[in-house]
Amino acid sequence: MSALAVATGSVNLGQGFPDVDGPQAAIRRAVAALESGANQYAPGPGVPALREAIARHQQRHYGMDLDPMTEVVVTTGATEGIAAAMLALVEPGDEVVVLEPYYDSYLATIQMAGGVRRPVTLSLDGSPDATPGGRLDPAALRAAITPRARLILLNSPHNPTGTVLSRAELQAVADAAIEHDLLVVTDEVYEHLTFGVAHVPIATLPGMWERTLTLSSIGKSYSFTGWKVGWATGPAELVGALLAAKQWLTFTSGAPLQPAAAYALDELGQWPVELAASLRDRRDLLCAGLSDVGLDVRVPEGTYFAVTDISRLGWADGDAFCRALPERAGVVAIPLQGFYDPPTDSGRRSGAGRHLVRWTFCKRPEVIEEALGRLGKADLRARDQER
Repeated sequence: MSALAVATGSVNLGQGFPDVDGPQAAIRRAVAALESGANQYAPGPGVPALREAIARHQQRHYGMDLDPMTEVVVTTGATEGIAAAMLALVEPGDEVVVLEPYYDSYLATIQMAGGVRRPVTLSLDGSPDATPGGRLDPAALRAAITPRARLILLNSPHNPTGTVLSRAELQAVADAAIEHDLLVVTDEVYEHLTFGVAHVPIATLPGMWERTLTLSSIGKSYSFTGWKVGWATGPAELVGALLAAKQWLTFTSGAPLQPAAAYALDELGQWPVELAASLRDRRDLLCAGLSDVGLDVRVPEGTYFAVTDISRLGWADGDAFCRALPERAGVVAIPLQGFYDPPTDSGRRSGAGRHLVRWTFCKRPEVIEEALGRLGKADLRARDQER
């Protein structure tokens, strides 16, 4: 969709990357590292300064005490962390319980490991066809766990719905993991970008540290998505297993960016707080504007994204809507169908995600306002041949 935005001159509210860089002080640290010779291979687990900064971050925010030498590893973004975790912990035929809609790399990496995904659909009322989903149904979670289950792949704050799982929802996950002796891999890249609700790492719940691998990165919290500096934390045996898989993926991650990431975590802790406040304002701007043009919108609790239901506009599905949107309005958004399992032959899941569309608000306010102005002038209803 980003290529379509470029080709059509559309405002890109599809792909979630900021249009303003993160803190200049961190950028200067990266430049200094480049100029001072930090241009060869970093240690495979990450440079000590960054691993120590990550350990301090986890202790400062969540009260976790980590050994930076054995319980922290640096990854090439959280995306590599997800892939390495699946390859390290999932054997062919193992089942992975995953929240649906799911970030697209989850499906690919589960398949790479030979695993079988078992989706649990987030919804407002427990129905897969609810608009536009958000909450975790503990009964649906329990129903997804079979004797073949190996781990739960969690994501909170959740992309694409913007849901931040409550402590009660996380406790339901923890109870299921402990009862069935499952591992948990939790993707928390939006941990600092929540709006009026608290992010609770599941690893802090009783009985969960020893079975949880926590993934995050500097990309979202500090608006450095292109740096691809992430990390995994957890018990030494899980972190070591991930590191063994990472060795055959990237081997090591960008050496000059790691000292800069360490500096940001240690010295620029207020930056994500200010970013979250700014994003909250932009979220409100976008959601109000989407509602004004006739879209059913769920106000997210975190992340970069808001989800709308376009059913009332008469389109066959979100994909058709998003493909027509650049020509109709000069705006790009993302259909959510690809974040769900495809329909089954029985049609039981045929409605899941079909009319949902994701929009990003991690753009400058004037960009969001331009997009909303274009949408307000456009005819967004489907024509007969598009229904």
